[in-house]
Amino acid sequence: MARLNGVVVSDDESFRGQIAGLLRLSPVPTTLVPESSVQDGLRVDIVVIDARTDLDGAMARAARWRASNPAGVFAIARDATPDLILQAMRSGANEFFAWPPPDTAFHEAMKRAAGRVAATAAPTKSTTIVFLGAKGGSGTTTVAVNFGVEVARLSKRPTVIVDLKPGVGEIGLFLGVRSRYSLLDALDNLHRLDSEFIKELTTKHKSGLDILTGSDQWDRPGPADGPALDEVFRLLSSQYEYLLVDAGCQMTPTAISAIYSADMICLVANPDVPSVRNAQRIIDRIRQLGPCGERVRLLLNRAAEPFPIPRSQIEAAIGHPIDHTFPSDYKTVSAALNSGVPLALTGSTDLAEQFDSFTRRIIDPLAEDAEPAASGRRIPLGLNRIASIW
Repeated sequence: MARLNGVVVSDDESFRGQIAGLLRLSPVPTTLVPESSVQDGLRVDIVVIDARTDLDGAMARAARWRASNPAGVFAIARDATPDLILQAMRSGANEFFAWPPPDTAFHEAMKRAAGRVAATAAPTKSTTIVFLGAKGGSGTTTVAVNFGVEVARLSKRPTVIVDLKPGVGEIGLFLGVRSRYSLLDALDNLHRLDSEFIKELTTKHKSGLDILTGSDQWDRPGPADGPALDEVFRLLSSQYEYLLVDAGCQMTPTAISAIYSADMICLVANPDVPSVRNAQRIIDRIRQLGPCGERVRLLLNRAAEPFPIPRSQIEAAIGHPIDHTFPSDYKTVSAALNSGVPLALTGSTDLAEQFDSFTRRIIDPLAEDAEPAASGRRIPLGLNRIASIW
């Protein structure tokens, strides 16, 4: 489904907050654009207008957005009288709600707008994929980096990976590159952020993958960087067909900003009790935030046979199917990390083949799943062991 850009035209902070919540809970992925960030060429798909006190004035204020022919112009008034509805429609609104708008009706309107966007959109769309770890040391950066290299290598399309972790980001280290700039340079220079400036900030890996390295400050990006981070994601997605984000293993405000922007959320877990417990809680939290469960892919890393916990019990405990498993190969991963050469470029190994298989399924969903079926003896672990720690 196409990702939409939305703007809320209102001076009421509580109104903007409630509408932002509705947009985030919508089944249609939507990026909220600040009203103050009017830029030439900015595509806006949804305009939500606060018309509770002055419909004519509100519609006039939104005129600059309506001039770009958005797919959905939502007018929200205090009452849904026939005169108000007619007046709003004559002023350019194609959806009308009484305050507060019912969730179901609002989401149905979003689906209609998404359908109109899909009918007129260009075939090329950006895909944002966020990698999140169930716990520290689960291999999130290893998976994100090698997936990014494979996407750039296999798709030959513009691909960028962003290191969101403050202080300890390791993407540049894993890929053996040094960069003069980091994500903070993008966050602090939004007024300069265009295609040329993005090229200056990113470092290109020999695979074709562009890298926006992490901050060396422990407190940034932080909660105050949320709006700027949303804008950086929006601008990067306008320049790249694949935007990949290593969000670490904590549900921080910055990680949540990335989750809201994601078309796909890859949760990396290990086949052990702490990781399974955390994965279940993180998936529940993601669902509470709004992104639907269909956006989550559960990736089982270091899945050496026999599993400490059988695959079926992991899926039952987490309440989500495992999308892909990556074998445990400490020696190969350690050698690749120490040399700064990703697995895809070190030769043929079982682990490299799994990254190739997984990446091909993501960039071409119609391709046949090439992951081999799990085999070998498994040591059972009763579900009561998992349930006892919840």
